[in-house]
Amino acid sequence: MTVMTERTSHMLVEEFEEIASTAPETVTLEFINGRIEEKCVPDGDHDEIVRWLQKRCMQHRPDLWLYAGERGLKVEAYRKGRARPDGVLAPDGHFSGHGEWSDPEGVLMAVEVTSRDGDTDRRDRVDKPAAYAAAGIPVYLLVDRDACAVIVHTNPAPKSGCYLDIHRAPFGEQVVLPAPVGITLDSDVLKNYVR
Repeated sequence: MTVMTERTSHMLVEEFEEIASTAPETVTLEFINGRIEEKCVPDGDHDEIVRWLQKRCMQHRPDLWLYAGERGLKVEAYRKGRARPDGVLAPDGHFSGHGEWSDPEGVLMAVEVTSRDGDTDRRDRVDKPAAYAAAGIPVYLLVDRDACAVIVHTNPAPKSGCYLDIHRAPFGEQVVLPAPVGITLDSDVLKNYVR
């Protein structure tokens, strides 16, 4: 569900942060492309996919941690956006001392898992990759439950707000998350979470 008012096109990021700080725990708000958006509460399969990925990252790269769901990132050119990825891969302890919204510097990968809402197409497949590329995040991993595929976006071009390389792997294939992540995933388990 997208929450928008005429005022959102002129809203300052500081105004958004104030609104987001007072939202109940059952609501997750983001500010992308000048719009306030509400993310759906994830279902159990969504949580299991993030847990599976967190475990794989820990097994292959114990020096890193996949921060799941709660880490807010400042994204988009000139830091005008705020996003809460489903996962943020960074060195263990990277966000120590940070507030609610962190600069993306040092983040190696942003992760999104598609949800059961009408905004998934625009948010996870269009707006988020553009925002993460503009922020210079090296890898964007999308687990697309609708398409039964894992899509790996790499080689961000911050000035154009896009990733230059995109690899799509159907559930069941091995997925290479290149440097700086350096992990290969066997995505066969994701077949269990097809809608």
